[in-house]
Amino acid sequence: MTLSLDYATLSDVGRVRRNNEDSAYAGPHLLLLADGMGGAAAGEVASAAAVQVIRRLDTADIGGEDMIEALAGAVHRANERLSELVEEDPEREGMGSTVTALMFDGKQLGLAHLGDSRAYRMRDGQLFQLSHDHTFVQSLVDEGRISQEEAFSHPHRNLILRVLDGRPDSDPDLEMLDVQAGDRLMLCSDGLPDYVSNDVIAASMASGTPDSVVVELITHALEAGSNDNVTCVVADVVETEPASGVTPQLVGAAAELAQGSTGRGEPTVAVRTGGPDGSGGAGGAGQGTAVDPEELRYAPRPPKRFPWLRRITVLVVILVLLGGGAWFGYSWTQKQYYVGTDGDYVAIYKGVDAEIPGISLSSVYERQPLLVDKLPTYSRQQVEGDIQAENLAGARSIVAELQQTAAECAKVKPTPKPSTKPGTPPVSTPPVSTPPASKPPVTTPAPTKASTTPTGPSVNPEDCDGVR
Repeated sequence: MTLSLDYATLSDVGRVRRNNEDSAYAGPHLLLLADGMGGAAAGEVASAAAVQVIRRLDTADIGGEDMIEALAGAVHRANERLSELVEEDPEREGMGSTVTALMFDGKQLGLAHLGDSRAYRMRDGQLFQLSHDHTFVQSLVDEGRISQEEAFSHPHRNLILRVLDGRPDSDPDLEMLDVQAGDRLMLCSDGLPDYVSNDVIAASMASGTPDSVVVELITHALEAGSNDNVTCVVADVVETEPASGVTPQLVGAAAELAQGSTGRGEPTVAVRTGGPDGSGGAGGAGQGTAVDPEELRYAPRPPKRFPWLRRITVLVVILVLLGGGAWFGYSWTQKQYYVGTDGDYVAIYKGVDAEIPGISLSSVYERQPLLVDKLPTYSRQQVEGDIQAENLAGARSIVAELQQTAAECAKVKPTPKPSTKPGTPPVSTPPVSTPPASKPPVTTPAPTKASTTPTGPSVNPEDCDGVR
């Protein structure tokens, strides 16, 4: 069985404000409410922009669990749109908007919520709040520090902790909800529940048509002394064709801006409470103040003034860090030394044997009068592959050792070994006789092999292999 929505929506600027910062939309597949904030920082622009982006979800093409993904994507796109609007006009810095949306596929509801606007469901005479307020006071209730009754009159009940404001951390609550014929759904801005109790709201929603209910709820808020814009969306879940038809309804700032209005009224200079004459009344507290309460709705956050200057500063800091790191690295390379070759000669190099496109990290520091060819094979290979040194003194010490090796190898001359032909007996020298003496004659045989006595340095000739 496919169900339908019979809906109505209404927005009132209220008895105090001169511009409406609320926006709402109602259609066959989407109920949406956005409460802009920021006072002179264009809260009406924020709510209207959010509604204009998210209202595209009013389609029968999306259903089931896909509604959650669609809602999340739409809220993020709306957040990006707010960021773009601030970029276009820095005076809008600080604006934001709540978002509460119910997407309907005929069988289920998908809820997306961010801020302190609310979503309710009336079923079998019982009123139930579907959304969870993202406010400081609600956090106190959740922690058990105050009661729900105390929250209703708390002086900071409008202080919002999460809101759609163009920042990257604006993630909404998302939830799938069941729905059945006879359910009555209601979305409202904080101008209603901040001044009207749940009992009165439940009594108003218990009977009447959606059109009459939105009028009655807003009337209750104004009579209770609400100093804010008041907006309501009411929809009945029905099995028949909806009496409201399928034409979408758009109210509040979104409707005004769509009709060509600037959407910016004169700033509120005094907050009045009570009746239309501003003389005070139930819930009144005197003449008011020159400070717009909408300016105080956000939780304290660092100001985001001059975003272009901040971005330039961040860029400069990054460039300085990168430049400083590059200079530190280059300076370190110029304190390194190694022994290598410079043409046919041994040389001491300053730097490291590496290259960055367009930048050489080493240069010849000292060219030595030592030919590479005068070194034995092993030493020559070491030099050609570069010999790292701890410092300049170490490099010079390496060169000195190489020069000593070359000098010692230059003095070494290979001594040929005597060769003996096969079949030729060794030549022997006959013994030499000496005249008789007091000692018997001694015969000294001649050595059978030639012998040499080394006269050069103590270097193994084999270690000098490859010297040219």
